[in-house]
Amino acid sequence: MRIVSLIASATEMVAALGKAGDLVGISHECDWPKEAVEGRSVVTSPKMDVRKSTLEIHNDVQEILSKGLSVYNIDVEKLKELRPDIIITQDQCEVCAVTYEDVLKATKGCLGENIKVVNLHPDSLGDIFEDILKVGEALGVRDRAEKLLGEIRVKMANIAKKIGDVHGDAPQKRGTSPRPRVICLDWTSPFMAAGYWMPELVEMAGGINGITQKGEHTKIVSLEEIKAFNPDMTVVMPCGYTIAQTLENRADLKGLPGKIHIVDGNTYMNRPGPRILESLYILAGLFHPDLFKGKIPEGACIPLGT
Repeated sequence: MRIVSLIASATEMVAALGKAGDLVGISHECDWPKEAVEGRSVVTSPKMDVRKSTLEIHNDVQEILSKGLSVYNIDVEKLKELRPDIIITQDQCEVCAVTYEDVLKATKGCLGENIKVVNLHPDSLGDIFEDILKVGEALGVRDRAEKLLGEIRVKMANIAKKIGDVHGDAPQKRGTSPRPRVICLDWTSPFMAAGYWMPELVEMAGGINGITQKGEHTKIVSLEEIKAFNPDMTVVMPCGYTIAQTLENRADLKGLPGKIHIVDGNTYMNRPGPRILESLYILAGLFHPDLFKGKIPEGACIPLGT
């Protein structure tokens, strides 16, 4: 089987299911695990300069989309050389990665009719779980996917139970609840409140999520809206950004309320794959450090000012 993964989370799924050796092509954003990405052909590239500031990148993306164009290039000639049996892509976000429609347009008429295009659409935590099963089914290892998913579910349930055992159903009001009020930001200029699976993770980790609801798209918000929610903590996790990249744009964060923690969004929160479990540990560790001491992956987050 020859697999091309056009989204980083899918590459991680393929590896977690024991099929890293079948990967022949990946996207420019696929960077982990090592055995899945080293030596693989990169078949996508961004049309905008990702070294620009957050606001400049946002403006460039909006201009490209306003023209009805894709944000990414697909190297069709390279795809033809790779002769994939399966291409994994997504249609959840036209900004985050190559989309299903992009793949169909790029490959129409130039690749074999027997190629299977697996399309992922993770709007919620449940969708992420379904996508893991979908990839497992496509790769002929549904049993492995079910086992992996079962392990993730059990560990997530244990985290939620540990928090519930200590805090119970305390009133969700400031001053009476041990659960912190939290805003998660997927982008910083403009501010974008994280939607999709993040509200679920925040609640599961023992926090009270602000502004967005489960399954809602990430949306632009003003600093005034963020302040009106009056968060105890603001988690800054720009999509595709490492901590170092976020710190390069730290001027964006001026005026944000509450304790501010910067998370490696590129590795964790924005990547709807197996490491969504680590994302939950990060949030649980930030909200309840007494309960989850040592559970946050090394280098995953820092308080602003570090």
